Amino acid sequence: MAYIAFLAGLGFLLVGAEMLVRGASRLAARLGVSPLIIGLTVVAFGTSSPELAVSIKAAFADQAGIAMGNVVGSNIFNVLFILGLSAMVTPLLVAQQLIRFDIPLMVALSVALLLLVLDGQLSRLDGVLLAAGLVAYLAFLLFQNARSRGGATAGNNDTPSASNVWTVNLLLVAAGLALLVLGSRWLVEGAVAFASYLGVSEQVIGLTIIAAGTSLPEVMTSLIAALRGERDIAVGNVVGSNVFNILGVLGVSSLLAPSGILVAPAMISFDIPVMLAVAVACLPICFTGGVITRWEGALLLGYYAAYTLYLILATAQHDALAGFTGVMLYVVLPLTVLTLAILSRQEQKRHSGRVR
Repeated sequence: MAYIAFLAGLGFLLVGAEMLVRGASRLAARLGVSPLIIGLTVVAFGTSSPELAVSIKAAFADQAGIAMGNVVGSNIFNVLFILGLSAMVTPLLVAQQLIRFDIPLMVALSVALLLLVLDGQLSRLDGVLLAAGLVAYLAFLLFQNARSRGGATAGNNDTPSASNVWTVNLLLVAAGLALLVLGSRWLVEGAVAFASYLGVSEQVIGLTIIAAGTSLPEVMTSLIAALRGERDIAVGNVVGSNVFNILGVLGVSSLLAPSGILVAPAMISFDIPVMLAVAVACLPICFTGGVITRWEGALLLGYYAAYTLYLILATAQHDALAGFTGVMLYVVLPLTVLTLAILSRQEQKRHSGRVR
């Protein structure tokens, strides 16, 4: 039964992602909203709805490891796996708004989350702050879109054929979101059933299987958007999902949880700092010409594989853990930082030369 749920869920995700991207991009054109804003809002928040449902359910069931691990693991997965895989398919152009505002915001929110959980929990007051931040973020995006349009209004055609177009596209978006939510639920249920046989901890399940499962809508949506040439949606979906996961998912979950969300010490000392480091890594990658290239995509995928391997070794208390950690900390990471710093510096010099 678990196999059937897993395969059916995957199929629903594929179909739902295609319907969502198709309907959302058409609605954006008719409303005069840029594809980037659609990617940061409708698509990003819609594909993050599985994370919201899972975290709220886990918070009420007193499964704090799953509630927090789902968001932290999803944010790591979104950047390393989804952006990496999408860039391997086709190099991703990064919009200037993302570089100037949204990616730095993602970094700032990761720092804020780390500071909020230093006391070992996300309280209801923390939830109020995060939810208020989400409202402010949405208001800013709408203001940016209105300013970029210069006060122009979208064309309004009341003919029957135009009305039918609106109806069809709204139905595509609604059906796509419904299939994404249902598909991710079935896929996660199947994956958790497999994991239960292995005796994997609640926190590791949240960071890996559930995080990856609830992020599969983002995977399918970003991949299909990249293949269809909607690159603003592909990148904006990831950044917007990470912002929504912190502000919306954790904000609402900690508000609704009876006593907030308790945060494990290991999450504070390792996993949330990894999420922060991954967010920071987006800055030099996106600065290198405003493009995430195929080799940078491969680099991101490699780091996700390394992170997953670390979790497996740590869970099994394997003897190779110390050596693996040493190589990553003192060899791989410094070389990566040095390479990205050199490339960013070269790009700045080229940009300065063009300005002159």
